[in-house]
Amino acid sequence: MFPLWKAVLSESFLGYISWCLYHALPPMIYYFPLQTLALTGLEVFAVAFFSPIFLIIGPFWRLANNKYILALLRLTMVGNLASYQAPNASIRLFILAAGVSSSLLVQTVTWWSGNSLQRFIRIWGFMLGKIMLLALRIWYTSLNPVWSSQAANTVILTIGFIAAVERIYSGGDRRKQEANKTGNAVRETVSHPHWLLSGIAFGSLMFLTLWIFGEVSLISRWAVSGHPHTGPDPNPYGGTVLLGLAHGLMLSFWSWSSIIYLTVTYSILFYSFTGLASSAGLLYLHTWSAAIAGNILAVFTMCVWPQLAGRFVSCLHPGKAMSTAMFAYVLELFFCVWCTAYKFVPGGIYFRESSHLLLGFIMLCIGVDFLTGPKKELSSIFEVKSNQKPLFRKSKNYIKLLLWLFVGVGLLGLGLRYKTYQKKLGQGVPKRDFSAMIWPFRFAYDNEGWSNLEGSANLLNQTGADFITIIESDASKPFIGNNDPTMWLGERLGFYTDFGPSTRDHTWGIMALSRYPIVKSTHHLLPSPEGEIAPAISMTVNFTGKLVDFVVAHFGNEEEDLDRKLQAIVVSNLLKTSSKQVVFLGYITSAPGSRDYTELIENGNVQDIDSTDHDRWCSYIMYRGVIRLGYARISHAGLSDSEVQMAKFRIPDHLDSYVDNDRTVTDPSQVPVDIHFNPRFGSYKDGHNYEHIHHFHMSTPKYFK
Repeated sequence: MFPLWKAVLSESFLGYISWCLYHALPPMIYYFPLQTLALTGLEVFAVAFFSPIFLIIGPFWRLANNKYILALLRLTMVGNLASYQAPNASIRLFILAAGVSSSLLVQTVTWWSGNSLQRFIRIWGFMLGKIMLLALRIWYTSLNPVWSSQAANTVILTIGFIAAVERIYSGGDRRKQEANKTGNAVRETVSHPHWLLSGIAFGSLMFLTLWIFGEVSLISRWAVSGHPHTGPDPNPYGGTVLLGLAHGLMLSFWSWSSIIYLTVTYSILFYSFTGLASSAGLLYLHTWSAAIAGNILAVFTMCVWPQLAGRFVSCLHPGKAMSTAMFAYVLELFFCVWCTAYKFVPGGIYFRESSHLLLGFIMLCIGVDFLTGPKKELSSIFEVKSNQKPLFRKSKNYIKLLLWLFVGVGLLGLGLRYKTYQKKLGQGVPKRDFSAMIWPFRFAYDNEGWSNLEGSANLLNQTGADFITIIESDASKPFIGNNDPTMWLGERLGFYTDFGPSTRDHTWGIMALSRYPIVKSTHHLLPSPEGEIAPAISMTVNFTGKLVDFVVAHFGNEEEDLDRKLQAIVVSNLLKTSSKQVVFLGYITSAPGSRDYTELIENGNVQDIDSTDHDRWCSYIMYRGVIRLGYARISHAGLSDSEVQMAKFRIPDHLDSYVDNDRTVTDPSQVPVDIHFNPRFGSYKDGHNYEHIHHFHMSTPKYFK
């Protein structure tokens, strides 16, 4: 018999690879409509999730069970991780789709074939692969290492091939003897015929695990509020989510699990309280209360994994069961997209902001399968007719060991990151001058379809900005990447952060990064009766004893005239009621001199940083109570689809007697060196910069004296 520890380790790593593929395909599909703000037809690649439907056909099932074909599918699954190194996004999408298809075929065949111990280890390997994914994402600050750099991609690809070859050449894939024994393998378990219900429940559970627990920071982003009472920060409190998920898995191992089953786990009362109440708490409570509900939901989610997986693989029709699961998974994924991007999709008006319905449906599916399925969990199902109980016990010990190893690695990563981040904070030196910047960076995806936070961090660092607002920054959604650019950039740059509004509010998000402490902030949902929910944040920053207010906002689309009108009124009121010193950084989709622009200037009682710049459409910088020093526009160079805008200000010593600068110069030698913009971006330039480098353009930089 092959060494059990090697089997558990290999299956866990292959499970991690499967999760990587399932996580990566939706954002890759979504990238293309993100470019066009409309469906592109490439959404059809979601059919990759439906590959198990072929296994309903007898000849295909027998073909996939052939040891050589199964080996090819395993190697294809692993090899498609190399999609990260594809020359363009279209080829990467095609390769990723092939990887997802291969993975699901392997998953279906191996979960329903082989002896009980083999199947038990494979299914647990998939669950451990999820924990491994979360632990590795912690070390990469919410990113998945396999999709973060070519070096990491190559290393994981190499280890994946080693694991796949080990599975192929070990006793784990004895296809020659077992190719026609799938029915016997299922009958070795406590079989049940309800493949439709079990499939929907399992697919819903997979989506829930992706949606809310795709990364340990997500619960914090669902629960977040403004400063100073933001709720738990994702670092270090993401560790409680990881511990909750691990303890959920451990419940199925404890010796008194049968008592839990009889008195708690399967009772309607416990299900209602734990499943429904914790999900409702995550949706409707705030800050710490919502986070606690999310942690309870984490325990519940992983607690039900062994039970639902056991029922799922005891279905008599593997192809039908897995196809149904993936149909539910994809349907819920698209519903999640429709909840937020409803303005750009057909029928979106009927699904706008309906996450509560989606989460309720998922909990209903899980609950119904709980209450109607056979009352056995994974271990009990596989041990029904097994004479390998000592091996089962040993494999369980290896599974527990590996589970807590992954958790320990994850917690260590959080601890080291937290310590490093705290050392970076508070490094801003006392000064009267500060710079503010706005940039719509489209969830950190560059124009080639790759996530490029490294490039973003380099650009932000080179600007030297003290306060940064980034529009379209909430990437915590499963179709965008389940990552946290706010946390990533905050830790990389050593800036204080404000993430808002909450992910559950269905906005595209606003990120605020400040070199100086954020004293207070309020998250706002602007009136949006026709279009997507528009977010705004009002906040106060302490520039070493001098308080300056900031209002940052992302208005609705050009087509939504009523939305923009109402949003301009609300934001102008925020500006009017702010302190005497306020800076506005906004994306308002209106031309200079337009109705909305005028509303902000006149009712908000602010000035435009450069009222002579008529070639603007989206990004604007306005101010009151500070002295303008400079204004610059920097080309995006393919890092996003939008330019960077920056302004420099001075906080006056005497607010009642200062004079603003009214003379404009373009020769930097006429102003002090300490207010110059970084010469790394070149010199003054008229018109657009079309070169693939970050450069000043649009008749900037300008200085005021």
